[in-house]
Amino acid sequence: MAANDNNMPFLSHLEELRWRLVRSSAAILIFAIVIFIFTEWIMNNIFLTLAESDFPLFRFLCWAFGMCDNEIHIDLQNVDFTAQFGINLMLAIIGGIVVAFPYIFHQLWGFVKPGLKQHELKTVRGIVWFVSILFFIGILFGYYIIAPLTVQFFGNWQLAGSIENNITIGSYLRTIIMTVFFTGLLFLLPVVIYIFSRLGIISADFLKKYRKHALVVILILAAIITPPDIFTQIIVTVPIYGLYEFGIMLAKRVEKKRRKESMV
Repeated sequence: MAANDNNMPFLSHLEELRWRLVRSSAAILIFAIVIFIFTEWIMNNIFLTLAESDFPLFRFLCWAFGMCDNEIHIDLQNVDFTAQFGINLMLAIIGGIVVAFPYIFHQLWGFVKPGLKQHELKTVRGIVWFVSILFFIGILFGYYIIAPLTVQFFGNWQLAGSIENNITIGSYLRTIIMTVFFTGLLFLLPVVIYIFSRLGIISADFLKKYRKHALVVILILAAIITPPDIFTQIIVTVPIYGLYEFGIMLAKRVEKKRRKESMV
């Protein structure tokens, strides 16, 4: 769709959106196939290492704070005939979405971009890179910080010493994948704030006024995606709240530019 073509028929817009969704789906499928082929390597070097005491976070905690008792007492197993194949498909699809995220957002942005005015395009220059970087920072934060703490907490939690943690591989992978994926999405908070401020739905003053409420919501979200311990929840809450404050700065910038435009 051409950048200056704002009068396309409704069905043409739908056709444009359909092809962008098709291209995005194709990218996800390609990466999903690659991930499916290399499943064993990915399992051994990315997911199963989270339960090992020499994972980078555990080594850091041992070096910095003397917290060296990081052995995780779990035995992974499969008890469903088709579970491993189903989990493999889920891993491949979600992994494909994560890897293809910059391209997916580029396609969606390409559909929205022609509807913006020239001065609006200047204010969102580089947004694909900005959004992608935030998302991958969130993914890395979730993987290297939240996921190992989650595995250690739930892997070592016992109602009684006589009860062994024989955890199914499906439960193990779903917990890790959802934790990491949703952490990546939470790191897009500044983007959501920026878009809403551009639309005039929220303002910097509104965000400042409801800081305490936002902190409560962030704490609740942190409690949902992390183990029920204060230490891990604080680790998640601090950077996300920092992103909220960064969103306030973005909202201020939007309002400042809007005032300048109204004076011209």
